[in-house]
Amino acid sequence: MPEPIPQGDVSPVEIQRDGESSIVIRWSDESTTTWTARELRQSCPCATCREKRRGEKQTSQTKPRMLPVLSAAEARPLGIESMRPVGTYAYNIGFTDGHSSGLFTFAMLNRTSSPADDGGDE
Repeated sequence: MPEPIPQGDVSPVEIQRDGESSIVIRWSDESTTTWTARELRQSCPCATCREKRRGEKQTSQTKPRMLPVLSAAEARPLGIESMRPVGTYAYNIGFTDGHSSGLFTFAMLNRTSSPADDGGDE
């Protein structure tokens, strides 16, 4: 019987689209993880998104919410435009709303850590 792969050594072996707005990642330990574009975008660990989430939490506690003004890109259905490997530990994901600065670590994508563990704020 093969020994289990230590969690730190789990890496993606295949990434496939699942419809227009989801991906399925198959991992070296034979597990799979499914993410929607919306889940990934809302979990983005970049500094800009962390600050925006922090500000939204503070604002929602002190002021009534205003209706946001959306750009044309934000008004379209959200999708994943690109995924580029970053070293041997993460992917940079580009979204159809133009955002592409987050580095999504394998641990986060495998749902073994939260964005807060990877430097995020959730």
